[in-house]
Amino acid sequence: MVFPVRSIADMTIQNILSAILPGNTDGTVRHDWTETDARALMDAPFNDLIHAAQTLHRQHFDANEVQVSTLLSIKTGGCPEDCAYCSQSAHNEADVGADKLMSLDAVRAAALRAKDAGATRFCMGAAWRGPKERDLDAVCDMIAEVKSLGMESCVTLGLLDDGQADRLKDAGLDYYNHNIDTSETFYEEIISTRSFADRLDTLARVRDAGINVCCGGIVGMGETRADRADMLQALATLPDHPKSVPLNMLVAVPGTPLADIDPLDPLELIRAIATARLMMPKSMVRLSAGRLEMDAATQALCFLAGANSIFYGDTLLTTGNPAQHTDKALFDKLGVRPMPAENHADAVTATE
Repeated sequence: MVFPVRSIADMTIQNILSAILPGNTDGTVRHDWTETDARALMDAPFNDLIHAAQTLHRQHFDANEVQVSTLLSIKTGGCPEDCAYCSQSAHNEADVGADKLMSLDAVRAAALRAKDAGATRFCMGAAWRGPKERDLDAVCDMIAEVKSLGMESCVTLGLLDDGQADRLKDAGLDYYNHNIDTSETFYEEIISTRSFADRLDTLARVRDAGINVCCGGIVGMGETRADRADMLQALATLPDHPKSVPLNMLVAVPGTPLADIDPLDPLELIRAIATARLMMPKSMVRLSAGRLEMDAATQALCFLAGANSIFYGDTLLTTGNPAQHTDKALFDKLGVRPMPAENHADAVTATE
C-alpha cells in the first residue's frame, strides 16, 4: 500500500498501523516500502508517529529492555576513505593518529571489561577501506576470543572481497556492521572514494555468508528529512532487514569537512528512529553516536520511539559516549534494564 502524502495528517493511529500490519494483527514484515511510504511516515504528526512506533515496538520487544553493546577501535586512524564526517580519514585534518592493529591480549582484556560492565555484544572496528588477508587472520583470532567469553561478536572492517565474509563466519562472527550512512541521492555529498553500490555489495556478501547484518546511518550531515526517509527505505527493502539498525547523530569533529555544520534538531533523530521501528519492526534499533550531547529527556524519547539498543562505554571509536555510571543512572530513572543475552538471541531468531 502507498500512503497518500497529502492525507497523512488525517490518518488515525489505526489507519497507520493497519497500513503497516495487514489485518493489524499478524505482524507481517514488509519489504515493499516505497519512498512515498517512508516519507509519509517520517512526516506524520509527531504524536501519532511515536504512538504507532511504540505500539508496534511492544508487539515484538519488551518495552523496558535495552540491548547493551561495547565498541572498541582495534585499529585507529589513517583510513584512505574520504568520509566527510570521520576523524579517522587520512583526507581530513582531525587530530587522530594512525595506530597499528591491537594485540589479541589487549582485545581480550577490553572484552572482559565490557562483559563485566554488562555488555552482551562486543564490537570491533578497524579504520580500513577493507581488510588485507594478514589482517583478517588476526581479526578472526579476536572473534574467536570474544566468542570464548560468551559474548556476541561484531566487526566493522570496511568493504569485503569475495570469500572474506565466509572466513569471518567460520571464525564465529555474529554480526557485521557496514552502514550505508545516508540516502543514495545525498551519498556523493559525503563520500567519493567508494560508492553506495559498493556498500550494498558488501552487505550482500555478509548476508550470503550467513552473518547477521548491522546497518544504519548518520543524521545531521546536511541532508533533508526526505533523505533520511530514503535511507530507511533502502534498508527496509533489502532482502532481509538488518538485524541491527544503528542510527547516529552526527558528532561534528574539528578538522573534518562537517565540523561547522549546524546541529540537527534532536526531534528529527527521534522521527527517524520511530520510522525505522515502523518499517523494520523486528530489528534492533540502536541509539548510537551523539548521545553525549543528548539530555535524558531526548534519550527517553528515543527509547519511546522504538530504540532498544545502545553502545555502553565512554568512547565510540574516536568520539565520546556517556560514562557507564551515567547510563546506569538513566536506566534507573526510566525503569529500563539491560536486555539479557538470551532475550536478544530470541529476538534475532524471531526475525529470521
